[in-house]
Amino acid sequence: MTVGTQMSQAIATVQSAAATLKTFALETQDQQAKQTFQELSQTFDNALTILQKRQQYMEDQEPQYRQ
Repeated sequence: MTVGTQMSQAIATVQSAAATLKTFALETQDQQAKQTFQELSQTFDNALTILQKRQQYMEDQEPQYRQ
């Protein structure tokens, strides 16, 4: 498995986790749990932004990693 493939899988995994947390936030009636899920999903969104920037940097430096 190449580094490019691993990065793409990591991005997909973080996107999935963020979406799951957002769904939990929408479905719960517990306000404390809702806030926790929203905060966690924001953390994952921030991580996703960092990973996407890193992927772009990798692709710019090493064209063979382009998907």
